[in-house]
Amino acid sequence: MKPRTLLALFVIPMGLIIAAVPQNTTKPYKLTAEELLSEVNTRTQYVTPDAVADMIVKKDPSLRLIDVRSQDEYEKYSLPGAINIPVTDLLSDQYTDILDQDVKMNIFYSNGTLTANEAWMITRQLGYNNNFVLEGGLNYWFDAIMNPQKPASTSSDEEFAKYDFRKSAGQALGGGGVVQSAQDQNTASAKPVVKSAPKKKKAAGGC
Repeated sequence: MKPRTLLALFVIPMGLIIAAVPQNTTKPYKLTAEELLSEVNTRTQYVTPDAVADMIVKKDPSLRLIDVRSQDEYEKYSLPGAINIPVTDLLSDQYTDILDQDVKMNIFYSNGTLTANEAWMITRQLGYNNNFVLEGGLNYWFDAIMNPQKPASTSSDEEFAKYDFRKSAGQALGGGGVVQSAQDQNTASAKPVVKSAPKKKKAAGGC
């Protein structure tokens, strides 16, 4: 596929997301649509599932997971330690201190990446930093971390190392297709030892 075609496949959907971001009538935006699109093209807002799993298992105090789906979806399933701020409530003053700070690494997630990207774009336009998006969303999280597929015997050592990490991380987080409630996750029993994530991390996106 030609580079120009690939660029169009990425830029056009992201442009549609920008157009779909709810209109803000209460707080001034600090980035123009053009500046925001320029940031989008760098894809630096994404954090891989491997990196997030590593931070969860290591109980990294800088990590703050933010589920931007509805409260109903959040209560049915959420990532360990995640808080719920539905994207429709993102501009509420009660969440300003959470979203506009320089200590925590906020990672938005939704089922795919559409809603999480909307949340990221709103916070970026407001000038907030340290907000990111879980690459691929929960859909890819389940494929990559909770139910990883063993690579072919001819695969590289790097692929096997990535698989070993994902398998152990998935087991530590209740993998194998198990869907836990937030209460279940808080009372989880002892977890198996998890090896460090391989440095090279790249995962597919999704909407």
